[in-house]
Amino acid sequence: MSRPLQVGEKVVLVDAKKRRYLITLKPEAEFHSHSGFFAHDVLIGNEEGITVRSSGGARYTAIRPTLAEFILKMPRGAQVIYPKDLGAILMLADIFPGARVLESGVGSGALSMTMLRAGAHITGYEIRADFAAKAQENVHSFVGAELEAHYDVQIRDCYEGIDETGLDRIVLDLPEPWNVVPHAAGALRTGGIILSYLPTIIQTAQLRQILPRYGFGMAETLEVLHRGWHIEGQSVRPDHRMVAHTGFLTYARLLTADAPAVDPAIPSSEASRQASAGLLDESRPAGIETTGIEKTAAGDGAEPGSDGDHLDHLDQLDHLDH
Repeated sequence: MSRPLQVGEKVVLVDAKKRRYLITLKPEAEFHSHSGFFAHDVLIGNEEGITVRSSGGARYTAIRPTLAEFILKMPRGAQVIYPKDLGAILMLADIFPGARVLESGVGSGALSMTMLRAGAHITGYEIRADFAAKAQENVHSFVGAELEAHYDVQIRDCYEGIDETGLDRIVLDLPEPWNVVPHAAGALRTGGIILSYLPTIIQTAQLRQILPRYGFGMAETLEVLHRGWHIEGQSVRPDHRMVAHTGFLTYARLLTADAPAVDPAIPSSEASRQASAGLLDESRPAGIETTGIEKTAAGDGAEPGSDGDHLDHLDQLDHLDH
């Protein structure tokens, strides 16, 4: 039996063109759009799936949001990892109930919510207090207090080290994940998985080069391409548009705990930078200088403008054909 919509619940309103609007139900509040308005009270106490009309005659269907719908419409601090990649991350990182996960770069909390719903116990490292606050706000808003109890966000720089040990998984959404690899080798249990989300292949290649040096093996890299289909009567075809590249997913397993130690005389982030730079130099033929793009990848972690701006079009994922 379905539950009536209640005050304080999140609701998605879907119009005739399949555009979605996320609201929180409040007594005596109103929803306004270019097509008029209606009172929240007409939804409160009614069944999910009810259709109402605005003062301008527009029809809106009210439903509780799925996790994917909430992620696309929730308030953001940083750019989010989108649903097409979140599902793959759950499988590739093998997130299971009770898994001890370190997540670094929590952003707006999309990945955090996805792993919490899968039963993970998450320690989050985030260097920006405003991003950490937004992630915690979104997590509280969607998953509730019971799952939020398994979510601990700290204002920390993962490049400088990881305090936790015996972790099952480490999941990174950072521009320079190779700086974390030496610390990850000491923080993960043997057989544990490290997974990184990166926007460019130059960054990905640099990560892949350093992983074996610290005992990681069975590494794989992939990207997820999302293509919908238009099916209407006898008209059956692929959609004219698709969501193609958003990021590269790289994952590997810790196969040995006998990784080289980080030199204590060198700051930890600088040590890992030197290690990854050394690997790039060793793989380059004599006489060939570092390219401008490689310098960008080694220094800033991404090509200019590639830190998420190319994902903005995904806000339209829920109505690609409109």
